[in-house]
This record gives sequence, structure tokens and C-alpha cells, in this order.
Amino acid sequence: MTTPGASRRILVGVGGGIAAYKVCSVIRHFTEAGHEVRVIPTRAALEFVGAATFEALSGHPVSTEVFEHVDEVPHVRLGQGADLVIVAPATADLMARAVTGRADDLLTASLLTATCPVMFVPAMHTEMWEHAATQANVATLRERGATVVTPASGRLTGRDTGAGRLPEPQEIALLGELLLDRADALPYDLAGMRIVISAGGTREPLDPVRYLGNRSSGKQGFALARAAAQRGAHVTVVAGSTNEAGEPAGVEVVHIEDARELADEMTTRAAGADAVIMAAAVADFRPISVNDTKIKKNDDGPAPIALTTNPDILRGLVESRESGTIPSDVVIVGFAAETGDEQGGVLDHGRAKLRRKGCDLLVVNAVGDGKAFGTEDNTGWLLSANGSETSLPFGSKTLMASRILDEVRALLPD
Repeated sequence: MTTPGASRRILVGVGGGIAAYKVCSVIRHFTEAGHEVRVIPTRAALEFVGAATFEALSGHPVSTEVFEHVDEVPHVRLGQGADLVIVAPATADLMARAVTGRADDLLTASLLTATCPVMFVPAMHTEMWEHAATQANVATLRERGATVVTPASGRLTGRDTGAGRLPEPQEIALLGELLLDRADALPYDLAGMRIVISAGGTREPLDPVRYLGNRSSGKQGFALARAAAQRGAHVTVVAGSTNEAGEPAGVEVVHIEDARELADEMTTRAAGADAVIMAAAVADFRPISVNDTKIKKNDDGPAPIALTTNPDILRGLVESRESGTIPSDVVIVGFAAETGDEQGGVLDHGRAKLRRKGCDLLVVNAVGDGKAFGTEDNTGWLLSANGSETSLPFGSKTLMASRILDEVRALLPD
């Protein structure tokens, strides 16, 4: 795991695609985090973004050729000394050259000497991405141990729309940080699996203006979705209220408002899933009645609000599995946000919840005092129905997601 504040050496290879301009934000992210960044563009990349931009952002000279600064042997030294290589945008041509072992410029030569994690971030038109040659090259790179990010879908060059869009810079940076923390965090081991994840908080309406809610940001659920998609899974996120600005690349997102909508969506989608992860923070209660008009303040003080209990979605999923409504082999994962009290500590409450719910895995987080909700980092425990308990060390929510998915994968069929 990356030591907080530790400087790492990162190579950013930039391919010749119009999305090259987005990579400037990735470079800035890593330099502002204190890492040493060297940029190696291809000749075509410099048609889109000039060398001066890359040099200003990285603080290092930029070259495309193996015969510049020969005394420093850059085509060997840069790759040898890197802790992480990110290639973005990884064009169809660039990945094809990497697969065949070409070394006709500084970037491809450096790829041959890198022994650290290498992450290709493809960007191209949909037809090029889906072409059999490109897919074969992607499979080869993955077989050799490289991470090839699933591209986003959306607006491409001109009026075209579809798969092949470069993921947003923040997502590229998060995945890169994950590989710095844990080099083996993104194996392509969930291909063909269908995973449904709930994320964020529910909002239980009081009137057209107000609602009962909670502090959930959706960050952990989206981190799980991001990591699962990059490990090959077909991922659907059922999202309530979140603070996430964008949706993870390669993920289907369905939006809901309240707990009953969430229960309906999760139960329906679980019927076709291999694993279901309930990361959402579900409101335990909702108002018995919802005002059609805004509740007004008055001199007598607020009127009491009568509440009723929301459905227990996690327990409902387990009961649906027991009754055969959803597949008997679907893996069910729950989350428990707990605080200690006179009845016991956080872990005690988590163990009791696992027994009550009957799920396969339960992630237990301590909350309050700035912990878990809305933060970039997380910690906790992973409890299993077989009695095992695994500590989840403090780290990024993406790192925690990767460790949770390891345990999910172990319960899925080969």
C-alpha cells in the first residue's frame, strides 16, 4: 500500500487521439499529490497537445524519440524506474504496437522495460473498439498482466456516440492510485458475471420540499462498481442520493428516490445477478403520510410526524433466495454502519446483524466523527457467514472495494 505522502514515479504515455487533452488533468492530479511524473507522448499525440503543456505540468522535458538524450538511455531507464505506467488515450494503433512488441518510439520502448503495473486507458470510435483485432489485442494485454480499462460510453468525436469514450480524468486517477496501493487490485476475473450494487442514501418524502435522509455520499458503492467493472463484470448500480459527479465507466446506473423504490429495483435485478451488494444507506423509517403541499411553520411549533418502518431490503433479498424467487447461488453482501453503545462495540453490533440478516458477507464500518460517510477513505471489517473475520485496513474506498470483491469472487463459481 502507498505510504501517505510518499512520492512515486509515474510514467504517463499519451497516444495520438483527441482525448489527449483530458490527460493533462491526470498529470496534474499526480503531480499535485507529490508524485514524480514523466510524460512520454507519441508523435501523433503532439499534434493534439504540445510538448510545452506536458513539460509545464510535469516539470520534466518531453521527448518522443529514443535517440534524444542518449547519454541517459531513456528508452531503458524510464520504464525500469517506474512504479506505474498509465497509457491514455490508448489508441487502437498504440495497443496493437504494444502487443507486437514494437519499440520504434520512446513510449513503446519504455513499455518493454517496465516491470511495474501498466494500465492502458483506451479511447477510440466504437467500431474500432469493437473490432475483432482490437478485442484480441486487449485480451492479449490482459493475459500478459496489464490492466486495460473498460472505456466509457458517450459523445465521441463529431456527432458520434457510443462505447469508446475516455473515462473522466478523476476516474483514471483513482484507478491509477489503486494500482499504486495494490498492484494486483484489478485482475480481469469477473468477466461474464453480473453484479448489482446499491449506492447512496434514500430520501423519504415529507412534502414537496422536505425529506428524511442520511449522510451517505454513495462513494463506497460507486467505488465497488468502478472496481467490479474494471475486473470484467457487467455492473448495475441502483443509486439513491449521492455526491458523485459522474458515473463509473462501463456501468449502468438506475436512479431511485426512496427505500420502497430501492427494494423493488434490487429484488427485480437480483433475479438475473450473480452477486448483489447492498452498499446503500437505507432509511429505516418513512412518514406514514406525505403532504401534498409544503408543511408551514406556525406559532404552535411543528406538528408531530408519524413514522412507519421501511422494508428490510437486505433480509428481503436473503428470504427471496431462500424461497427461490432469486437464484439460490446468488452471493449477497450487506453493509453495516455502526456506532458503539452500552450494548456493545461496533464489531459486536456487526456480528449480531450478520446473524439476523443471513447474508454471505457483511462489511462493518464505524461511523460518526467524520468516519465513513462522505470521506475518500474507509476502514472496517469483513464478516463472513462461515465465521471468518477480515480486517479492512484504512485506505481509499477504491482499495476497500477491491478487497471486498476478492471475497465476493471467492464465493462465485469458476
